[in-house]
Amino acid sequence: MKDTPAQSSPIITLENVEKYYGDYHALRGISAEIGQGEFFSLLGPSGCGKTTLLRTIAGFEALSSGRLTIDGRDMAGVPANKRPTNMVFQSYAIFPHLSVAENVGFGLRRAPLSKAEKARAVGEALEMVGLAGYGARAAHALSGGQRQRVALARALILKPKVLLLDEPLSALDKKLREQMQLELRRLQRQVGITFILVTHDQEEALIMSDRIAVMFEGQIAQLDAPQMLYRRPVTRQVGEFIGVMNFLPARATMTDQDHIEVEASGLGRAVIGPDQVPGGFHPGQTASVGIRPETMSILFAGETTDRRVATGIVEDRAYYGDMTYYEVRLEGVERPMTISMKNLVGRPVLDRGAEARVAWDAGSLVLFA
Repeated sequence: MKDTPAQSSPIITLENVEKYYGDYHALRGISAEIGQGEFFSLLGPSGCGKTTLLRTIAGFEALSSGRLTIDGRDMAGVPANKRPTNMVFQSYAIFPHLSVAENVGFGLRRAPLSKAEKARAVGEALEMVGLAGYGARAAHALSGGQRQRVALARALILKPKVLLLDEPLSALDKKLREQMQLELRRLQRQVGITFILVTHDQEEALIMSDRIAVMFEGQIAQLDAPQMLYRRPVTRQVGEFIGVMNFLPARATMTDQDHIEVEASGLGRAVIGPDQVPGGFHPGQTASVGIRPETMSILFAGETTDRRVATGIVEDRAYYGDMTYYEVRLEGVERPMTISMKNLVGRPVLDRGAEARVAWDAGSLVLFA
């Protein structure tokens, strides 16, 4: 099996990084390794410290304490313009009075290259981002997506070892944003360097990243591959932040070293394994279980199943064309459960007040202590 970027040697190492702004503790003991050629995302709500961490890597902010190395070199005292990094800002910072080629080649002004060599480098960078032939165009005449590509080309032309991206897609409309997510991922694979993305958009991080660091209040709550973050969040806070997750009160007891018996409100009893208890469990703790909407299904008239079945009432529904999202209140549960169903041919959309039989599996549960 081919190694993933997360398994490669680290190009960035963060060791117990702290950052204070006066009395405000912005970064709290951040330790992580980011692999060579990895697409790595810093994800979290506003104010969690993700942009501050990106700026410390770039050299725009000095560490209060801790250690940062890039490509094996300690960055203490190394200014931003001497680091093997480049940044694409949220605003793109395109110069409107310059042409596309002049914008892209701006960083080469003092490079010891001939005019022909600079022009060739600009042409290669524009071709890399899909803008070959756009060099003479005025920068102010570009669309949002084209400006984003010019900003990328300007950063990549300097051949950084690490490209830092500060919410570069946030100004784009939904359709263009989705298109650029795929293009940015393709570009990262093409150039093969490390990309570090800051975003508050969970879907964006899941789509684009090899690994994601989820941050709250200046700390990394979980650093993992997208699939593990989604399927096995280590805390309820991570589970709530990544996608949609239903939570139910539960009682749990150890049956043996490898199994835990859970009784979840509205669902009943199930036996789960230790991999479904990512944060660990100790007898006597107050507990809850989480379950994703797509791991449950509503059985329609005449449908049978070997799965476990709970009963409830449809309180609301939202029709999205390809999917319908139901709010189903299970017996004995205070809050309704969100259940997502694919709208297959012949499958009816249930109305509010309809009785619902909900099928589920023990393997879909995650226990939070």
